[in-house]
Amino acid sequence: MTTKSHLFYQTDSRRPVLAEARGIYMWDVDGKRYIDGSSGAMVSNIGHSSPRVLEAMRRQMEKSTFGYRLHFETEPSEMLATKVAKLTPDGMEKVFFVSGGSEAVESAIKIARQYAVTIGQSSRWKVISRTPSYHGSTLGALALTSYTPLTLPFEPMMQVMPKIPAPRAYLDGLELDDPATGAHYAAMLEAKILEEGPETVLAFIHEPVGGASTGALVPPEGYMQAVRAICNRYGVLLIHDEVMSGGGRTGRFLGADHWGVAPDIIAISKGFGAGYAPLGAMIAHDRIVDPVLKAGGFMHGHTYAGNPLACAAGLAVLEEIEAGAMMENAAETGDLLKSRLGALMQRYPFIGDVRGKGLLLAFELVEDRQTMRPLPKALNAYSELVELAYQEGLIIYSRRTRDGTEGDHFLVCPPMITNAEQVDEIMVMLTSALDRFAEKVEPAMKQSV
Repeated sequence: MTTKSHLFYQTDSRRPVLAEARGIYMWDVDGKRYIDGSSGAMVSNIGHSSPRVLEAMRRQMEKSTFGYRLHFETEPSEMLATKVAKLTPDGMEKVFFVSGGSEAVESAIKIARQYAVTIGQSSRWKVISRTPSYHGSTLGALALTSYTPLTLPFEPMMQVMPKIPAPRAYLDGLELDDPATGAHYAAMLEAKILEEGPETVLAFIHEPVGGASTGALVPPEGYMQAVRAICNRYGVLLIHDEVMSGGGRTGRFLGADHWGVAPDIIAISKGFGAGYAPLGAMIAHDRIVDPVLKAGGFMHGHTYAGNPLACAAGLAVLEEIEAGAMMENAAETGDLLKSRLGALMQRYPFIGDVRGKGLLLAFELVEDRQTMRPLPKALNAYSELVELAYQEGLIIYSRRTRDGTEGDHFLVCPPMITNAEQVDEIMVMLTSALDRFAEKVEPAMKQSV
């Protein structure tokens, strides 16, 4: 690509120009086909260019594309809110629409704070989160994030919040299925609440199934229930960041549904709108929202909140998920893909862990499986393997495992419409990329021993 671009995002690197995307496939202008093996950034849950979603958007465009929430109610936003309330735990009846995940998290912590002030608990302002974690790029969401390259430059500009370790049992040599492991990590939350002073702690936020920062991390046995009980004990609100795990990707509408644990507030986005329009939501329990509204209203808002075109798209996405039994397919195909990824551990000694639920899956590379020592940082495996896969025509998503500074994990999260034959395609491309990667990494591993 030689033409000058006036766009910039994270880096100045260039990619081919996208020409078309359908189902799980994407084509550039030169005709090369790619498998969207990460659903973009775990967004395109139902695949690309669904005819029925596009038709629903066309119908709404002919009526209106914008109606400001202070001037009009809109049918799509009301219908989508009703649908969401039916899909979430009992009592989670209030829905606040936003345009993305960072906005959803910001909205969640702000409704939590305003609720505390409203009920006479203004001393509560601290939101405990985990390390590593990622909750968004705005300053409020970034204060909850623990991922050094993203947070360090901006720390002087924000109120950094308390952190506890994420329950990464596989790195700590603990058994995921042992209830004692879940109790061990949950106890860290209670200890942090007591250290900070319960009267100052507003909320605890975490991802039920990990996103980019922890690579599809699944909590250990008993953890989710113990965290809920601890929050209840100290009057701390529980916020589930379902921005990535929500929308059916794990095989349930919400990641937390696997454990039957209901939070007080939910943030959701990404696959919720599935890439058809910028869309997210903050969903809260009636007992939190009602006092705030009665006291004068929620002092927060976004221009595109409840945009009728975005909500029409979101409603059509949810209808497609249900009509196509996509959550059931995500569970079944996810089990198949996870087993195929797990089998790679026999072939590649540098794959140290495979984890996830449904089609939110990841594998992690290490130098030594016994110690879980990461590969040498200078190998830049997290970017190298992504590039090799891209050359094969497979898109995967990577992050540094250890707080953004070292370690390498890769998310393999194709759309929820993926079938067994397409899993085969993914594995052929991934194996080819791993073979090429092995040629580079194995000599370096032998030299470091």
